[in-house]
Amino acid sequence: MRMRTLVTASLVGLSLVATQASAGAAAGDPLIDKQWGLQQLHALEAWAGSTGAGQTIAVVDTGLDLGHPEFSGKLVPGATFSCGGAPGPCGNGDWTGTDGVGQESDVHGTHVAGIAAAAAGNGAGIAGVAPDAKIMPIKALENGSGTFEEIGAGVRYAADHGANVINLSLGAQPGIQVLTLLGLQAATKEAIAYAREKGVVVVASAGNETAPLCDTPSWEVGALCVAATDADEMHAVYSNLGVKLNLRAVSAPGGSSLGDCDADVWSSVPRGMGRPECGQADYDALAGTSMAAPQVAGVAALLGAQGRDAAGIEDALISTARTPIAGLRGVYNPAYGYGVVDAAAAVASQG
Repeated sequence: MRMRTLVTASLVGLSLVATQASAGAAAGDPLIDKQWGLQQLHALEAWAGSTGAGQTIAVVDTGLDLGHPEFSGKLVPGATFSCGGAPGPCGNGDWTGTDGVGQESDVHGTHVAGIAAAAAGNGAGIAGVAPDAKIMPIKALENGSGTFEEIGAGVRYAADHGANVINLSLGAQPGIQVLTLLGLQAATKEAIAYAREKGVVVVASAGNETAPLCDTPSWEVGALCVAATDADEMHAVYSNLGVKLNLRAVSAPGGSSLGDCDADVWSSVPRGMGRPECGQADYDALAGTSMAAPQVAGVAALLGAQGRDAAGIEDALISTARTPIAGLRGVYNPAYGYGVVDAAAAVASQG
């Protein structure tokens, strides 16, 4: 059965002033002062203990601009599974796909990958959460959509080719989730289970429908569901709740979708595809749970670089996550899941 699934991303500008970043990091990454998400995650503090070296994050998405300076020296071989119905792989994960033409909606994968693991201190743009992790580009979506089979094939490829973390910033169209719940569609579900059996952490976006449940595939047992917060650490108005049967859910910065560019999540986009209103040719500010998931994937890579296994990584993410205002850690609630991921606390925790 071939079902179309849509990437869960909002392209609306947001508003809020970024928290002050360290002077040294800002000098090497001109846009880091706009990356309030790094501050919310306490990522800069975490880098004293881990930068993700030795880890590979597979971004199963719309493909990447493989020549973007944020990915120089950081890419491992990837693959394309958006093959127009032909057997895959049929390419190397480049965002332009088999026809060589980049679609506007396909800037998404480059943005997601930059959030997770863009280079730091390279004199350009931004810094990723895990700046020394490698990136595996997997194109399973074309023009913003793909099939369960294509996504499942991308997940399996990543698991078989050395990925330590898989990011899925995508979700099924409203109403299609029932097919997975009833067992009528299992390609992606089975692929996630396969990856987990191989010791890979799978992180997936909760969805942008303001719904009470995590979308498919973040609903699946083997995936960690990630809801979105805004720059004030409030549950984002568009974000689905972090609710699933096994309660494996957390939150991370995704933006508010209510204001100007600087409260969105800044990251890389294919060169020349930045929107004029945000003023950068090779970078842009987007919002959605699609932007929240790679923040967590990056922290997972920081933890993996410390020698933790998949179960240990998830346990550290969950037990150290914090609930804003209440100040609780590792305590579940429907809005935040177990809380906003805290990279510094997770890296400092006992594995």
